[in-house]
Amino acid sequence: MHGTQKVALVTGGSQGIGAGLVKAFRDRDYCVASASRSITQGNDPKVLALAGDIGDRATAERIVREVMAHFGRIDTLVNNAGVFIAKPFTEYSDEDFLSKLSTNVSGFFHITQNVVMEMLRQGSGHIVSITTSLTDQAIAGMPTVLANLTKGGINSATKALAIEYATRGIRVNAVSPGVINTPMHSPESHSFLAGIHPMKRMGEIDDIVDAVLYLESAGFVTGEILHVDGGQSAGH
Repeated sequence: MHGTQKVALVTGGSQGIGAGLVKAFRDRDYCVASASRSITQGNDPKVLALAGDIGDRATAERIVREVMAHFGRIDTLVNNAGVFIAKPFTEYSDEDFLSKLSTNVSGFFHITQNVVMEMLRQGSGHIVSITTSLTDQAIAGMPTVLANLTKGGINSATKALAIEYATRGIRVNAVSPGVINTPMHSPESHSFLAGIHPMKRMGEIDDIVDAVLYLESAGFVTGEILHVDGGQSAGH
């Protein structure tokens, strides 16, 4: 299915923010490749479902090959896949550490590296990563060192990549959310989670989708860490 229609690759695309992004890009008439550990092909021929763990280099390489074979191009990569584990620092296990590194760091590295090679060949592209505002402001009562360690690194890498490819047609940005209302948060926690934002509400999936779409259309914006966090990163 090769053509001139733009193509977005969304990791972690099977649910939550990822599913919202897949729908939003389709609504903009993009073809979309949706990658997730567990995902099945739906009825829309312009949405390609790709199953696998992008923390594994061979899997990331396969996913990019399949997108190129199916659509012939990748215009946008959204690094949405992520693992969040909140524990006191001394209670993190080796398994917790390796899980976070695999998805949040290795997954970002492998898929982005392979996509950048394709974007360089076509002379254009846009990469957006979903990180977290916790990297700017730690919150008492929310022990999140592994999120800070891994997602904070992606914020820094975003700026480095933006400068490295600024003259090669590739823009690189990130969206840094507060706590978003998804099924991963139990209803009992919503009141506490709303309270950590100065605006006193949790974010919604559409808030993040709108931010990604803004960056997608903002051709003079690169190296930006766009906070969508109800003021969380500004202070308390």
